[in-house]
Amino acid sequence: MPILTFKGGVHPPEKKHFTKDKPFEKLPLPDFVYLFTTNHLGAPAKPIVKEGDQVKTGQLVAETAGNISANIHSSVTGEVVGIESFINASTGRKNNAIVIKRTSEDIWEYIEHDENFKNFSKEEIINIVKKAGIVGLGGAMFPSHVKLSIPPGKKVDYLIINGAECEPYITVDDMMMRTYTEEIIKGIKIIEYIVNPEKIYVGIEEIKPEAIKIMKNALKNENIEVAILKTKYPQGAEKQLIKAVTKREVPSGGLPIDAGTLVFNVSTTYAIYDAVINGKPLVERGITLSGGVKKPGNYWFRIGTKVSDLLNQVEIVEEEKIDRIIYGGPMMGLPLPNIDLPTFKGNNAITVLTKEEIPQKHEYPCIRCASCVKACPIGLQPYYLKKLADARKNDIAQENGIMDCIECGACSYICPSNIELVKTFKTTKKVIKAIQRRRG
Repeated sequence: MPILTFKGGVHPPEKKHFTKDKPFEKLPLPDFVYLFTTNHLGAPAKPIVKEGDQVKTGQLVAETAGNISANIHSSVTGEVVGIESFINASTGRKNNAIVIKRTSEDIWEYIEHDENFKNFSKEEIINIVKKAGIVGLGGAMFPSHVKLSIPPGKKVDYLIINGAECEPYITVDDMMMRTYTEEIIKGIKIIEYIVNPEKIYVGIEEIKPEAIKIMKNALKNENIEVAILKTKYPQGAEKQLIKAVTKREVPSGGLPIDAGTLVFNVSTTYAIYDAVINGKPLVERGITLSGGVKKPGNYWFRIGTKVSDLLNQVEIVEEEKIDRIIYGGPMMGLPLPNIDLPTFKGNNAITVLTKEEIPQKHEYPCIRCASCVKACPIGLQPYYLKKLADARKNDIAQENGIMDCIECGACSYICPSNIELVKTFKTTKKVIKAIQRRRG
């Protein structure tokens, strides 16, 4: 198979050398965890515990509240000490978090499971995934049980397991494929059993030769193919991955299933395995801690640990050298207003960016070079959308596809005038959505 890609995109410095060969280490259990009730896309989960309750690791503490929602489980064994409000960088708003003080080592509460997953019906497995609170771990945090529930009249032609990991610095999925190969393959087979696809691919960027080799060897007797992807950003975005692998396009405003495709991140696939086979709810995951830290690496951590606790383990560089600290990578990551904020299920990385890495740039007027047009993976005209957004011509901006923007930041990255295009688009999209909500 040739090396696959999509039209557009950029190639920022990869910066993966800090951690790409660092095997996973387990971080110590935190003294406190802070579990957002918005640990997923959709409606906040409803707390079912109160102050003073004793909880086990894996015990349900907040349950789904709507069609698109996800369960939340305690990530430590301890005592519920209250509910606090924190800025949730994934939403930009204050959200409630259940606070649990750890009182002992893990005492697990498992959900139903079976080594032979085919002892369950498809519906029973979807329910196990729902009970386990599994969401997309590539960052989107869409509830996995909803994605697995294929709408009537829809069919899955292609199942793609996303191991692209195109963001600079981040290597957790690379190391997941190299460390938990058999577990991920079993997770793929569980998903296959539920959705019955015609063809299965594991998409991996060519910059990950070890993962490609390991996965190919493990899959040589399986009806699963490794699709080698060009190293380019945003190769790991769902629509771009689907285009590269299948040549199909997700329609504007549509979902991958509308193109006969489902995409699951490799870490999500592992979490599905861990729930169905081992009975573990989603309370821990892998993360890359990199950039301006003294011990960069790939780690397992408990969801709800404060960022400050994670960074204490890897020792950040001197404060005066730091430009910003972000959830995720530098292209789509979310800057933290402070490091005393909780982590959430979608946290695949914490990246410390130094002033040396992020030099201050002066913004100049647009020179209409069309670099942003060439880079846009969706095929939009970012320079024109910026002009419309600045003039508050939101209706015309919508007509020109602003709501299709995936906020990847490729346009901002490539702009020779240093115009922060994607910031404008994010704000404008929020305004448009607010207006739409008011109109009903």
